[in-house]
Amino acid sequence: MKKEMLINVLQPEESRIAILEDGVLEELYVERTSAENLVGNIYKGRVVNIEPSIQAVFVDFGVGRNGFLHVSDVEYQYYKHLVPADQGPTGGRPGGRNLKFNERSARNKPPIQEIFQRGSEVLVQVIKEGIGTKGPTLSTYISIPGRYLVLMPGLQRVGVSRKIADDDVRRKLRQVLRAISPPEGLGFIVRTAGVDRSPKDLQRDLAFLLRLWGTIVGRLKKQSAPSGIYEETDMITRTIRDIYSSDIETIWIDEKESYDRACEFMEAVLPKAVERIRLYDGKEPIFHKYKVEQEIDQINSRRVPVAGGGSIVIDQTEALVAIDVNSGSFRSDDDAEQNAYKVNLAAAEEIARQIRLRDLGGVIVNDFIDMRDERHRRGVERKLRECVERDRARTKVLRISPFGLIEMTRQRIRPSLRRSVYEDCPCCRGVGHVKTAESMAIEVMRTLMTHSSHPDVRRVVVEVEQRVADYLINRKRRAITKLEEEYNVTVTIQMGLHVSPEHLHVKCLNEIGAEVAILGSGDSYSRR
Repeated sequence: MKKEMLINVLQPEESRIAILEDGVLEELYVERTSAENLVGNIYKGRVVNIEPSIQAVFVDFGVGRNGFLHVSDVEYQYYKHLVPADQGPTGGRPGGRNLKFNERSARNKPPIQEIFQRGSEVLVQVIKEGIGTKGPTLSTYISIPGRYLVLMPGLQRVGVSRKIADDDVRRKLRQVLRAISPPEGLGFIVRTAGVDRSPKDLQRDLAFLLRLWGTIVGRLKKQSAPSGIYEETDMITRTIRDIYSSDIETIWIDEKESYDRACEFMEAVLPKAVERIRLYDGKEPIFHKYKVEQEIDQINSRRVPVAGGGSIVIDQTEALVAIDVNSGSFRSDDDAEQNAYKVNLAAAEEIARQIRLRDLGGVIVNDFIDMRDERHRRGVERKLRECVERDRARTKVLRISPFGLIEMTRQRIRPSLRRSVYEDCPCCRGVGHVKTAESMAIEVMRTLMTHSSHPDVRRVVVEVEQRVADYLINRKRRAITKLEEEYNVTVTIQMGLHVSPEHLHVKCLNEIGAEVAILGSGDSYSRR
């Protein structure tokens, strides 16, 4: 399998990184310079509000919006004085470990109103971007990633990434990590990139992280809250650090300065791989040459074709994503059950890919085609689990329901690609539909009756979109004339230029031409 990484940074407003496997887009990362990326940054903040009902505090960390800190993300050092020593993470034994103590469980922690007070200073890291009106999600469990290791000051022990499943490999990595003598009081986790690396490589990464942590501690002592303490690296360096592996044959970068910066970083962390970074200087844009733009257009659409003739339809709401599988023109044989099974298998693979590419998060409900055979149902469920295993975000897939639904959750770190690239349509306000001309005409008639009944009104001017104006003039002329005679008013229909289909602006005038305020809305009633 040929695997390549394409980095497109020619446009200063946007950075895009694509990972291709045999020419097929498998991962996509997009970052806008106009949208400040806070995930991974560390701040010294101050508690400004405590909410015991949801066991959370809101922290001012200096970016304008307060962050949300739940009690489950509060590290032991903040409440150790409230917990007996034998019930803590060490079980009262220096260097020991209390196996019954779950560091993240809120049950083992005092109420948050006992841990913090208004004005308390706290060191926090952003773990999720704010979405909509919600502020960023914070954690006091600080983690600073290197190339092969992750420094976790509050962990106070060495560990191995959960993605490394082999017990022998895990045991060997722990031994190697202990052999390079990490300092007491700090925790370290070996990343998947650390597998098969020499102790010298791990030692170099350890030294880098310790120097960085020393800088952070120095800033923490000097600066007052709220203030920034540590900022994540740029997208190119971050992606190469976190995603690059030996199976990526080439990294193409289309801008010289970014290419030099990437080479400098690779020289520091993995000198042998520097020659894999190449400068793309072709005339054709790099994403067009590799047909990535076509793939991006497809992942922004609601309907996505599936190999063989089926399709999936993706609808995103505030907190839930619904994915529907359609068989379309897929026909492999005369057996309906077998057809459904094959479509669902292909759809499961495409669903996992689209979720990854679009960076969808939260609760995801997948509606597969009904299957009666239990083996087929379990097969589709197993296929979906296998396909989401490669996802870097945490996922959890439930068993298939009797209705053919598979519910799953995916870690939400930042807004999805759609929310980052698009904005709600001002005409439909994001619902995807607008009222028909007939519906708007009926609404105008009701509004005219309300306004014309006011004793001071003698003239009503209505401005609407062209089709609505045509409908009113041609099909509601008799009703409007009757209303004018009944209320002794004059109604004028005006056609608005370049307005939305639901545009409605009403102006009421008295005998001398002065505007009359109706319904407490000022001098005019307007709906856009």
